Amino acid sequence: MPRVLKFLIPISALLAAALIPSVAGEFPVADEVLVEKDKRELHLIRDGAVFRTFDIALGIQPRGDKQQEGDFRTPEGRYVLDSRNPHSEYFLSVHISYPDRQDRQEARALGVDPGGAIMIHGQPNTPTRSEAYYRTQDWTNGCIAVSNSDMIDIWLMTGENTPIEIRP
Repeated sequence: MPRVLKFLIPISALLAAALIPSVAGEFPVADEVLVEKDKRELHLIRDGAVFRTFDIALGIQPRGDKQQEGDFRTPEGRYVLDSRNPHSEYFLSVHISYPDRQDRQEARALGVDPGGAIMIHGQPNTPTRSEAYYRTQDWTNGCIAVSNSDMIDIWLMTGENTPIEIRP
């Protein structure tokens, strides 16, 4: 009887980045992303219709708009997905264009740093908590987190400069 070997190959950022170009054409691409913070949902939208919805985790202080670095809030407003990082500290990340000019003006008026580095990303590459914690809690510093498998889908189904609206 032939011997069957099963290999578990973790999908690292490098492997994901290598696979993505070969399968990207097989997925619909969103022309807009909508995040509903209260519902903890991220929606991919094409031609005005939602075609995928994902569960999300937010900053550990999820209520209210981000005002400054270190407030642990996820920003609210209209931005764009402006860059990608396959070598992030988290499983893949897509940068959100926060802070915009208005965010910087509001922070300046308050005499604070608006912060930055707001991303949609997967789970930490080096977890410090249980898998259940990351699935059930708001745990980021202000980013939008999803499961690693959902992050692959979001990575494949969004392009650079895709508009994103983050609602309360």
